[in-house]
Amino acid sequence: MTAPAVVCRPARQVALDLYDRMLARAAGGDGAVLVLRDPAGHEHHVDAARWCGADLPGDVGLLARCTGATLDVGCGPGRLTGALLGAGRAALGIDVSSAAVSLARARGALALRRDVFSAVPGEGRWEHLLLADGNIGIGGDPARLLRRCRALIAEHGRIHVETEPPGAGTWSGPATLHDQARPDGAGAPLRWAQVAAGDLAGPARLAGLAVLTTWTEAGRWFATLAAG
Repeated sequence: MTAPAVVCRPARQVALDLYDRMLARAAGGDGAVLVLRDPAGHEHHVDAARWCGADLPGDVGLLARCTGATLDVGCGPGRLTGALLGAGRAALGIDVSSAAVSLARARGALALRRDVFSAVPGEGRWEHLLLADGNIGIGGDPARLLRRCRALIAEHGRIHVETEPPGAGTWSGPATLHDQARPDGAGAPLRWAQVAAGDLAGPARLAGLAVLTTWTEAGRWFATLAAG
């Protein structure tokens, strides 16, 4: 008798499956706290329910800067994309998570399941691009991500980035994602990064970008970048 083949899911898909489950749980009103363990073993906790709400304190100034066609990279459940569309502004959200895209569409946001490093509609023509809610960490290499984002915006375009507070630490590389309800599990491996306020100029410069302005609102930290 032939033994059944063992199908191993790629590491990235394991993390994505966990993220999808947690988003679905949060959207249903249940607790869904994600724990990210960085390369040094430090834990970073994020409540997925925060992304599923209508807004977050600190969104106002971020959205006000998006005065033209905006690409929301890592849009999640579409909080920011939906708000822009509701204000009559052109906006598109992209996310690798099928659960996120479904939730975004359910709230009326225009969203596509896309990887920012693959083909994206309107490449080179977006006037504004959002990297909010920690999405500067996508891919585990902020300079590479910003270089890709620079290719997505128009010559006069702006990239609006949310960073961590000063002193929170900057890191990049292999991490693991966990469900707080099951903290002792092996976790799902993924490459991620964190950039603290004041440390963004380095990866921005490597991507051919310059920091135009920084601001804080409701305890959150942001910066606007443009081609330098």
